[in-house]
Amino acid sequence: MSAAFLTAAVASRVEAQSTPPATPTPGAPPAFGTAPPVGPQVSPATFQEADKLVQVQLSAPALAEAAGNWRVSMAPLYERRVGPRKIELEPTLAPFSRNDPKMLVNPSGPERDRFVRSNSDPGPLPSSDEDLAFSPVARLSRWLETRQLTSERLTNVYLDRLQRFNPKLRCVITLTRDLALKQARQADAEIAAGKYRGPLHGIPWGGKDLLDTAGIPTTYGAEPFRDRVPEKDAAVVQRLNEAGAVLVAKLSMGALALNDIWFGGQTMNPWLLEEGSSGSSAGPGAATSAGLVGFSIGSETGGSIVSPSMRCGITGLRPTYGRVAHTGAMTLCWSLDKLGPMTRSVEDALLVLKAISGPDPGDVSSVPSKLDFDANAGVQGLRVGYFPKWMNEPPAVDVDRAALAAVRQLGMVPIEVSIPDWPYDSLDLILFAESAAAFEELTLSNQVDELKMQVPDAWPNTFRQSRYLSAVDFVQADRFRRKVASEMARVFSQVDLLLVPSLRDEMLTITNFTGHPSLTLRAGFVEVSQARSDWAPDPNHPLPKFSPPRRVPHGVTLIGRLFEEGTLGRAGLALERTFAVASERPPGF
Repeated sequence: MSAAFLTAAVASRVEAQSTPPATPTPGAPPAFGTAPPVGPQVSPATFQEADKLVQVQLSAPALAEAAGNWRVSMAPLYERRVGPRKIELEPTLAPFSRNDPKMLVNPSGPERDRFVRSNSDPGPLPSSDEDLAFSPVARLSRWLETRQLTSERLTNVYLDRLQRFNPKLRCVITLTRDLALKQARQADAEIAAGKYRGPLHGIPWGGKDLLDTAGIPTTYGAEPFRDRVPEKDAAVVQRLNEAGAVLVAKLSMGALALNDIWFGGQTMNPWLLEEGSSGSSAGPGAATSAGLVGFSIGSETGGSIVSPSMRCGITGLRPTYGRVAHTGAMTLCWSLDKLGPMTRSVEDALLVLKAISGPDPGDVSSVPSKLDFDANAGVQGLRVGYFPKWMNEPPAVDVDRAALAAVRQLGMVPIEVSIPDWPYDSLDLILFAESAAAFEELTLSNQVDELKMQVPDAWPNTFRQSRYLSAVDFVQADRFRRKVASEMARVFSQVDLLLVPSLRDEMLTITNFTGHPSLTLRAGFVEVSQARSDWAPDPNHPLPKFSPPRRVPHGVTLIGRLFEEGTLGRAGLALERTFAVASERPPGF
């Protein structure tokens, strides 16, 4: 049978099927495939080509039948988007089906809510602004509390450094000088009056520019949003305001939370200015590393806290999914997005996490949780899982293997673990589908064409490609996600935490999709002979090479049970003290 004849036969069958009886028979239920025909004409050839995209193969009769009633069965399902009863979905509207961390296997978390800071003396106040700028929050807070230091002085130190070093790093989108000085003076007045709010009172911080700030631009690092000014603060911003923290800058991010290039250029690594800082929390990584803020807030969907923390040599804490409310932050992927601290020390990360934790009505996936952290507690007997094969092949290096040795030295118990050899990257179908839905209007209006990066692995192409992902495969990927979560529950029945190479693709993917918390911290240094990039290799634009090689920091990552960030912090603090490399600064800053 010729294609032309088959198409003609299909068309006649559609007409017959789409003509409902003038008066419905009483008691007859509605049926699929009886709507008025809408949308463009399709043919078996249309489906045959589409089959190549979703990798299925239908027989000729099946293709003919599918094409035969598409316009009366499936095309009407697109009315929400193409009309006539078109409906707009507000950016704040989350999917009805959601990732509820409390429904996952073994979600209980700690039994008590306890936070004990380190009891070490912060020592004398540094005489130089540079030494002050690189001091951890744990020490800065003590000097502020005892009024040896004013927030206004500290804020001016960071504002000056932001202005001086931003041309090198391109890490600032908006400097919030007026607001910062107002908040700093208020903090000083409150502390002087005995109204000390806690460890973040008077501490200057920077926020990734996807956190809404009332009356201050929040641009998502993307050209179509560069003039966007929200009316309300994000929930995390509100909590930091309540803690008395001082916002000094909205920091850069890869456009729409991908990698490290935004409309102002590429954010650079303070340790190696010839390479990007990694992303998408590019600005928080660079600014925190270079001593331009006391701490910062980043976000992660698939590595955006871990990767820049690793490359810039700082501490990044990706909380359990649902611990920190996402209200007022840009949505990339409803079931994956997480907000977390990026700091220069482990204790700092826990101090910030305590301040920003908690549910909010605007985030349907945020839940109440407890945080049990004691900076002075021992770590002896903690069971630390590791994957022997991973420790002996890239991306692991000698620093990762030395970290495993340090685990033994500290009295923790290394335990070999394993997971099945499954195609974990298949889970990314969920990420691509949700992100394409989040930015559907931007894609269909062609505004994504305004983004600086238009390479095959950038969002514009991915958003367009994702229109052709199968809804059936989305559901199957979601079922696979539950299977992976059950496997992780099995692993954590054997250990208290995991030590993994930070950028091991399987674990980075798995733990983002299962919602487990991670702590990345500097563990040593390595030498690199070539600049590193988040982007797919481009032969036309080779990365800079170095002879002799350059020395850069290298971090390891701890993965914890759901809601047990306190255990991660306790182990991380012990390792940080053993490594004794956290205080070294990037040259020139």
